[in-house]
Amino acid sequence: MTRQFFCSMSTRLVGAAAALLLTAGGAAAAELRIGVVNIAELLDEAPQAKSAMQHLQDEFAPRQREIVARQQELREKEETIQKDLAVMGESERRSAERELRDGQRELARRQNEYLEDLNLRRNEELARLQKSLLEEVQAYARTANFDLIVSDVLYASDAVDITSQVLKGLEERFEAGPQAADQ
Repeated sequence: MTRQFFCSMSTRLVGAAAALLLTAGGAAAAELRIGVVNIAELLDEAPQAKSAMQHLQDEFAPRQREIVARQQELREKEETIQKDLAVMGESERRSAERELRDGQRELARRQNEYLEDLNLRRNEELARLQKSLLEEVQAYARTANFDLIVSDVLYASDAVDITSQVLKGLEERFEAGPQAADQ
């Protein structure tokens, strides 16, 4: 009976404490300015993000063209070997097949290096971009006197969603040029 009494009493105390905190927290929360920002939307829509992706595409386009050209060369070489297989001698056939295999290995190595380099650069650009977005959100929050900005929420009403305002700031900074983006 004593144990049941203490469990019942502690449940009531926890409930009372929670009610007190909610009441006190509700009054304090009424004074707080809280905003929500959708980082994924900023990463998709910010001109800085689009510019960074275009820069990466331009940077890696020559290597991509080289890989595609090498793939085509190897395809043509394979077709030639298949077509001339009947008239080739045994040593000539082995030599051509070895050369084709070596070319395919080299191509696979180049593709792997390309993908590793591209992913590394993409991650570098993403980190730089995320830092820039964070700075823009913080600057907007200070200017607009927000007490708390959150992201990654399941739901937020339009009344607290500040994503479009932050995006507008990013667009203005982008249009102002590189000097404004570095500030």
